Amino acid sequence: MVMDSKYIEQLLERYWRCETSLEEEALLRSFFNGDEVPAQLLRYKKLFAYQQVEREIHLDGDFDRKILMQIGEPVVKARKVGLRTRVMPLLKAAAVVALMLSAGSLLKQTYLTDEGEVIMPDTIGRQITAPSVAFSAEQEKEHSSQTLDSLKRMEPRKKTLRQ
Repeated sequence: MVMDSKYIEQLLERYWRCETSLEEEALLRSFFNGDEVPAQLLRYKKLFAYQQVEREIHLDGDFDRKILMQIGEPVVKARKVGLRTRVMPLLKAAAVVALMLSAGSLLKQTYLTDEGEVIMPDTIGRQITAPSVAFSAEQEKEHSSQTLDSLKRMEPRKKTLRQ
């Protein structure tokens, strides 16, 4: 028996260093589950007995049913979503895009006078002529005089429109 306990002590040292094989661990379990364990090794008996007891513990057959009873019936908050509900956000987005494009085209809309000059609506509400190309300094003076002339011609026209 002394030789057995020395061999078991060596196996325990290897066990703590994680160097034992599965067969050697099975030998340790069977040794500590026996009745003849030396006094100096009794402190390890509970460890190996615990491993054996834990292996024997299993769940009952009605474990799932008991847990489901404690949890209760699941509450489903889902609702049916129809085609109209799914498509409505897309229709709203399309309406917003159409509105923005319409407003943009109205703001960019240009008007022509009888002479073919471009008239754009001013932010205040009166109409002014706008140059269609960039001018040099001399052309700018000439253009500004033409603009003043066209504005003078438009004044009587506005009066006739108001009447």
